Amino acid sequence: MLSFPNGKINIGLFITEKRADGYHNLETVFYPAPVKDILEFVETEQEASMTTTGLPLNNHISDNLVWKAYQLLKELFPQRVLPLEIHLHKTIPTGAGLGGGSADSAFMLKMLNDHFRLHLSVEDLCELALKLGSDCPYFIYNSPQFATGRGELMQTLPIDLTDFHLQIKYTSVHVSTAKAFQLIKPKPAPFDLRNLIHLSILEWKQFVFNDFEEPVFMMHPELADMKQQLYDEGALFASMTGSGSAFFGIFPKH
Repeated sequence: MLSFPNGKINIGLFITEKRADGYHNLETVFYPAPVKDILEFVETEQEASMTTTGLPLNNHISDNLVWKAYQLLKELFPQRVLPLEIHLHKTIPTGAGLGGGSADSAFMLKMLNDHFRLHLSVEDLCELALKLGSDCPYFIYNSPQFATGRGELMQTLPIDLTDFHLQIKYTSVHVSTAKAFQLIKPKPAPFDLRNLIHLSILEWKQFVFNDFEEPVFMMHPELADMKQQLYDEGALFASMTGSGSAFFGIFPKH
């Protein structure tokens, strides 16, 4: 079975509160990004295994979210989820704010559900995905969503950027999400991101911000130049995604 897990961008990202459990509440709009990994598995008579190619991954296979997704369902359905040879080809950089690892794990849950006919509902899959990461449930839906809570509470938002060109810019800078969170002072969202649909993209710049940009630009001033470069190239709107260090620009299609 083969799939192509895509990344995501954050259109606006407001960190609104630090919670008693150590997580942060946020408000954001998740939107599918035009970058994809390749994920494939086949059944095997041998022990389950996983290999990776493409961009290097620094963690052990046992720490990979795809493997964790497989183990999670294998524990729940030990008689139905059979040994697999799993292969992941990485093209979405890690630590870029594009959610590549989360996408891979959510797609794995959906693939296993289909392949082994586990009959898990979307709600079931989202609950399982949340065990793997805060933004993993988004990729169960994988459509434009207004997200709150840790990022797991979602409502569909009718934003369509297919008439525009969405460009992703990578950097070699690795941003520490934990350090970025330490530098953020949570505050109420200055704008209801659900109202994006009532604005033109040219107006987004006045209302839509990523709270991570200020602390991340302090740590890595060169990243501010990258955002400006997207505007210089003609972007209607540009932003860092997640806690960085990737950026996106929304351009008119020529």
